[in-house]
Amino acid sequence: MTKAEIVSEIAKSTGIDKATVLTTVEKFMETVKDSLANDENVYLRGFGSFIVKTRSQKTARNISKNTTIIIPEHKIPAFKPAKVFMDQVK
Repeated sequence: MTKAEIVSEIAKSTGIDKATVLTTVEKFMETVKDSLANDENVYLRGFGSFIVKTRSQKTARNISKNTTIIIPEHKIPAFKPAKVFMDQVK
């Protein structure tokens, strides 16, 4: 399902025009991205959590050049679904 399809479904079920729903959905996604960029997790009860995970430093190999490189510690966004959500999908 794409963002446009989500907007259409919400607009159809609530009776709100698509432009307003699209603005709301985009602002939600922007808020989640900004929060994660500032190391703040986002918790949506009954749905899940958008969290920032820290990957530790590790050593990797470049096989073609036969060299070892070090990948520094870095942060990645992740989503952890709520138990209620997981049970509904199963």
